[in-house]
Amino acid sequence: MGKRATTAARRPATTRIGGVTRRIVPSAEWRRARAAMTAREKAHMRAGDALAAARRRMPWMRMDKDYSFQGPRGRVSFVDLFEGRTQLILYHFMFGPKVEGWPEKGCVGCSFFTDQVSHLDHVHARDITLALVSAAPYANIERYRARMGWRLPWYSTTDEFNRDCDISDRTGDSFGLNVFYRDSEDVYRTHFVTRRGAETFGTAWSFFDLAPLGRQETWQEAPAGTPQGAPYGWWRRHGEYKADSGAGKT
Repeated sequence: MGKRATTAARRPATTRIGGVTRRIVPSAEWRRARAAMTAREKAHMRAGDALAAARRRMPWMRMDKDYSFQGPRGRVSFVDLFEGRTQLILYHFMFGPKVEGWPEKGCVGCSFFTDQVSHLDHVHARDITLALVSAAPYANIERYRARMGWRLPWYSTTDEFNRDCDISDRTGDSFGLNVFYRDSEDVYRTHFVTRRGAETFGTAWSFFDLAPLGRQETWQEAPAGTPQGAPYGWWRRHGEYKADSGAGKT
């Protein structure tokens, strides 16, 4: 037996490693503990699937006001934010006089969130547009977006739009994710997440489960009429999605 193995064999069942007390066990016991943890993780995943299914059955609210936004193409309508798709996820990014770093920098937490957003090709393939909005001058937004190297579209909005979307304080200096569905020119609000609830989002998978149509795969529980196809078959590398591939709009 080598020196390293001998040292490990003599290590007590409970010891401090890196300043933290740890329980050290033989390989068979470790694998039993890992199997028990895997069972708990699978139960957690199934509960998450059920939660996403319930989210898809949430009632919707029609957005009746005419909102306008400022973006790289000038003034655009609410419907324009969908970019031709039927689903829209908006992250309300804190960027204003009450935010540390203003006017050069946006909220550090909102920046943390935006850094984690996965490649947009994959969410676009499920008929979802993802964008940022802030009640801030568009010139400030565009400078900061360019500095951070983000691809997400980012629009200047109004305090009124933020308040109507439950970005609640009077200055609009708060954050959250709002989800919408477009039926021709009619827009419906389908869900809202804020505070720690927003921490779980960033991957394409998380945005699919937040959107009203979900992952659009046959295994998911969804309202009648929801488009669904075989799992995995629609996946592509980014840049390889085609309009005729069955992968949704790009």
